[in-house]
Amino acid sequence: MHYPHKISRIKKIRKVGFRARMSTSKGRKIINSKRRLGRTLKTR
Repeated sequence: MHYPHKISRIKKIRKVGFRARMSTSKGRKIINSKRRLGRTLKTR
């Protein structure tokens, strides 16, 4: 059986985590739009 490639959690967090989003203007836009929808932020 072939197992999928497992990306380390640290690498994933650094790529798509909260701080990664906040570091760019586009990422802040994403977070603010989700906040406007009334969504609780669940970024790892």
